Amino acid sequence: MKKGKQVTNDNEPPTYQEATAGYGEMEAQFAWDDKSIRRTFIRKVYAILLVQLLVTVGIVALFSFCAPVRFYIQTHPGLYMASYLMFFSTYIALSCCGELRRQFPWNIILLVLFTLSMACMMGFVSSFYNTKSVVLCLGITSVVCLSVTIFSFQSKIDVTSYQGVLFSLCMVMLLCAITISIVVPFGYVPWLHAIYAVLGAILFTLFLAFDTQMLLGNKRFTLSPEEYIFATLSIYLDIIYLFSFLLQIMGGGRE
Repeated sequence: MKKGKQVTNDNEPPTYQEATAGYGEMEAQFAWDDKSIRRTFIRKVYAILLVQLLVTVGIVALFSFCAPVRFYIQTHPGLYMASYLMFFSTYIALSCCGELRRQFPWNIILLVLFTLSMACMMGFVSSFYNTKSVVLCLGITSVVCLSVTIFSFQSKIDVTSYQGVLFSLCMVMLLCAITISIVVPFGYVPWLHAIYAVLGAILFTLFLAFDTQMLLGNKRFTLSPEEYIFATLSIYLDIIYLFSFLLQIMGGGRE
């Protein structure tokens, strides 16, 4: 008896296992590419941020330690107003115009102007405090930033999910600011200003953790790698505002 010859049909569709055989490798490759892009994004943001902070510290030191420069800026408050106008206009442009902050070289030019204006403003404010207070607050700000960065890299707590808490703290800050503006004409209240400064320092420490985790991209909400200017802008402002509130808490005026 002859055995029947088995006939195979070349037009048969592939099985599920055959069709999905390469998907695992493709997913692994995509995940690797995404991690590589995210690492490049993080390095770019921190490189720009380091330059911003070095420029800011240099200008703060110049305005605080150099007596002729300190005297000149304190007797010309119009420079502060000019810096504030530049800061406000560049901040609005970088925050609200998505296409502009992604368009080279205009995004870098605006970021440079923004950094210089903010650095001049902080230098002007720091010139009214004694140098020990300025150095102390710079040191505390550095320690807090380093601690928050390590926390954001290592912690499983997702700060990006607590947007409601941050919004509530912002509302409390706003109410404190309104209260201070009403009370100040009748007399300065030190404890009220101290509460406002402490709340501000806590709030921007939380914002620093929030923005750092958004940058890292390992939590619920993330930033696109195209938004390196916006990420740098956010973290830089968090650090600057943290320093300014610490200066209000612990800073002593010049004699």
